[in-house]
Amino acid sequence: MYLKQLVEHWENHANGNLTKESYQVRLTVEDAAKLDALAEMYPKRSREQIISELISASLGQLEASFPYIQGTKVVETDELGDAIYEDIGPTPRYLSLAKKYLAQHKAAS
Repeated sequence: MYLKQLVEHWENHANGNLTKESYQVRLTVEDAAKLDALAEMYPKRSREQIISELISASLGQLEASFPYIQGTKVVETDELGDAIYEDIGPTPRYLSLAKKYLAQHKAAS
């Protein structure tokens, strides 16, 4: 599944309650093979580091792939005086939630 498809899936199926429990992730054999290949290609990186960095890069790409959906409210003007409208797509909510959870993680550490 590509990141853009993943975002569309989340947008269309974003419901349900989440538990407080954590879960181990099991990889498909194809993804495990790719991870093993990367670990062999980059022996100074542990598998955990590779996974962490892949997640970080994927999250950055995921954030960039969120669609901009123009709202009706003008939030500022550009240097030419043209109106810039609020984004009513998933980006503002995502950034707000990420900021909230970042504060929680920082407070816990």
